[in-house]
Amino acid sequence: MKKQLGTGLTMLALTAALAGCGGGSTTPAATSPAVTAGSPNASATAPAASVSPPSATSTATAAGVDLKIASSSLGDIVVDGKGMSVYYYTKDVKDSGTSTCTGGCLTAWPPLLTTSDEPKVEGVTGTVGTITTPEGAKQVTLNGLPLYYFAKDTKAGDILGQGVNDVWYLADPAGEMIKTATK
Repeated sequence: MKKQLGTGLTMLALTAALAGCGGGSTTPAATSPAVTAGSPNASATAPAASVSPPSATSTATAAGVDLKIASSSLGDIVVDGKGMSVYYYTKDVKDSGTSTCTGGCLTAWPPLLTTSDEPKVEGVTGTVGTITTPEGAKQVTLNGLPLYYFAKDTKAGDILGQGVNDVWYLADPAGEMIKTATK
């Protein structure tokens, strides 16, 4: 009984956080177009039922590549070193050095964190850097904008955050926002 109640409360909290991020109520379809990131785990199967966001430790890429390229139904996109899609938030201001996603927004859209002053990239041609979060962590930026995960993307290849509330978008290798709807 406690587990069911906890799961229900988690779903309710995530729904509330999503509603607070971007103002609209439109969400993408519950399908996940295929992404190939060079990993056998990057399949085109339906997303897992779990809706828990990456933990704080899993959002930081301690070693290896911070950003790389993967193929998706929308073309080449930027992903983290494990093949998880990363997103821009259109309410962030380029080169401001801050993120406008705070509070409950960060529950649904955890930041892409790194331990490096100079994030490592493979195939990404946009300008990669970092900003410091209010907690003192280093959030990865691309072309001066912070990058985030989407809590409903549970495995490499998921791009369920694309177009959420018309303010969350994937990035291409040059660091441009991909505003195309998922196919």
